Amino acid sequence: MPSDQQNLNKITWQSENCLSCKWFYPADPLNADILSNGKCLEPSLKKFELIVTGRDWCNKFAEITQTQIDRMQEKAMEKS
Repeated sequence: MPSDQQNLNKITWQSENCLSCKWFYPADPLNADILSNGKCLEPSLKKFELIVTGRDWCNKFAEITQTQIDRMQEKAMEKS
C-alpha cells in the first residue's frame, strides 16, 4: 500500500480552471485568485446560479482574454 507522501506527490494543479475562464465572474474582480468565489455565467449553466471557486473547472472552459479581464476590472472600479 502506498504511503500518504507518495499519494501527495501525485497531486498536480490542473490548467484551464475557472479563474482563467471567461465565464467566471468573481465576487471581487480586483483581487480574484484561485480561492475566490464567483458566479459561473456560461449560458447553458447560468440558470443553475452556480457559485464556484477560481480553482474549479468543467468542460465548458473558454479562456478569458486580457481585454475581458480589463473590462471586468474597470466595471468593478466604477462601482467602488
